[in-house]
Amino acid sequence: MHRYLGLSGIVLLLASAVPAGADAPLRADQAAFRAIYQELLETNTALSNGSCTEAAAKMGARLRAAGFADADLHYFSVPEHPRDGGIVAVLAGRDPAAKPMLLLAHIDVVEAKREDWTRDPFKLVEEGGYFYARGAMDDKFEAAVWVDTLIRLRSAPTRPARTVKMALTCGEETSGAFNGAAYLASHERALIDAEFALNEGAWGVLNEAGKPVALEIQAGEKASQNYTLEVTNPGGHSSRPRKDNAIYELATALTRVSAYEFPLQFNATTTAYFKRMATIVGGEMGAAMTALVTNPADAKAAAVLERDPNYNGLLHTTCVATMLSGGHATNALPQRARANINCRVFPGMPLEAVRARLQEVVASPAVGVTMEAARGPEVAPPPLTPGILAPIEAIAAKYYPGVPVVPVQQSGGTDGIYLIAVGIPTYGVLGAFVEPDLGHIHGLNERLAVRSVYDGRDYLYDLVAALAEKQRL
Repeated sequence: MHRYLGLSGIVLLLASAVPAGADAPLRADQAAFRAIYQELLETNTALSNGSCTEAAAKMGARLRAAGFADADLHYFSVPEHPRDGGIVAVLAGRDPAAKPMLLLAHIDVVEAKREDWTRDPFKLVEEGGYFYARGAMDDKFEAAVWVDTLIRLRSAPTRPARTVKMALTCGEETSGAFNGAAYLASHERALIDAEFALNEGAWGVLNEAGKPVALEIQAGEKASQNYTLEVTNPGGHSSRPRKDNAIYELATALTRVSAYEFPLQFNATTTAYFKRMATIVGGEMGAAMTALVTNPADAKAAAVLERDPNYNGLLHTTCVATMLSGGHATNALPQRARANINCRVFPGMPLEAVRARLQEVVASPAVGVTMEAARGPEVAPPPLTPGILAPIEAIAAKYYPGVPVVPVQQSGGTDGIYLIAVGIPTYGVLGAFVEPDLGHIHGLNERLAVRSVYDGRDYLYDLVAALAEKQRL
């Protein structure tokens, strides 16, 4: 998600975080995890032609083979979406007074066409120190780790103090699809009840030189919301142009939207992020971070950060045109022109307020601005308490010494919003390090470094084991 250029003297290169090959023989437990990871990746779960229900059943079979009782495996789906099912698994803790924790991951993936990829997107390919496959990072890595973690915890000499629950769900990648996390939050709240949850949404960041910069923990995210700009008029014959051409009026409105910037906003997560990153990044960018945290009205500092699209996305609500349609014939004046505006809305800003502001910005009664259905509830960032942060910092120091843990607010969206909305604070952790291109997630030839997969897997297991021993955060 974040790009860091020109960094020097930050930390030593960590072999565990760079895309090194897997020359050494795998440990038996690593080989077992790889088999889970491979099976999950090679089960197509794209919305158009895949099945999350099948993937959930396969993961359930692995848990059952590891000794989980049928009563501890809860499959769910709805008749209208039989291929979009999921699974909740429960490992009972030894202390009934300790509130459970929840491990959440989505097992659906973005569409992938074989003809566009260098390799088959639904075959795990290990090549050049990387694992390639659709979902290699987003989000089947973490889903496989959670299954593996439950198996390891169950085989340990002592059960954890807390009950550990796992939910593998569908529908995260497609707005309007059946969303398993939302379904569980609204229909099976007791089944997933937990003091907190761990989810996707943050990762280890490598700079362009392959050096680790920071290990993120997500505490909050912007809301993804679509708005439609539309112009209609009677149209007519193209030989008789008129000034109120629907396409021209829409183009003018889009130009105004492209030039507009929403006001800067800060919350506890973004303030902590920029404070910590300022010392890591250094230089002009680091100085601008410090200046802006000190004085949010510092326009000069804001201009420096806004040059970087990633930092800009953390500073305020952003809106961008993503789709266009208009006209009905090559020899007719357009009767309708429409554009989709995708906004990433800063937490706490009402979605309707964004629509109203866009209407003001287009400044034309001919251009209507409507809000599409919301992807999910509007939620505030969860509190980043010492109880959750301290174990992450301690285990990060074990696996990635010298790399700071940095809170981050995700500019993209996750299913964590559905859990937060029903009172389960949800934090994004991954443990694996990725390059500035984010391993091509959502794009062609998605990948994750082999070494990062195995180290991230161990990091997450230790983190879950540590948190599962804490009776309360």
